[in-house]
Amino acid sequence: MADMERKHDVALSGRDDHARAQRERDARDRLLNLGADRLEPRPWRPAPVPPTAVDLTQYALYRSAHLAPADIMSALALLPAARAEVEGVEAGLIFAARNGGLTWAQIADAMGFRSPQACQQHVNRLTTRQDKER
Repeated sequence: MADMERKHDVALSGRDDHARAQRERDARDRLLNLGADRLEPRPWRPAPVPPTAVDLTQYALYRSAHLAPADIMSALALLPAARAEVEGVEAGLIFAARNGGLTWAQIADAMGFRSPQACQQHVNRLTTRQDKER
């Protein structure tokens, strides 16, 4: 019985992932069609890379007074992807800081943690979450 339940859970999870991915694609397309496709490219992201989820959600917030509720819903649907992008930037900056010779105490201070250990625990949770999403 447990095997059947696991297979069912995996199947449901796969459908949920597919549905979430489709919602994200639809939301990206909607916001790009509303003008986000004309955003200037970022120098750190060479063309023809499309705007990120962070770019699109910021664009929607900037234009929110002129957007329909369905357009705002599209931006909301991109928040999980935007959150994952920001977490990737955070992990990358911390990795760069450590490679650059900064101590955990310095990083913790810059990020507002009370201790180097708290900062390290945060980074461990962050990288574990990113590994699960891959």
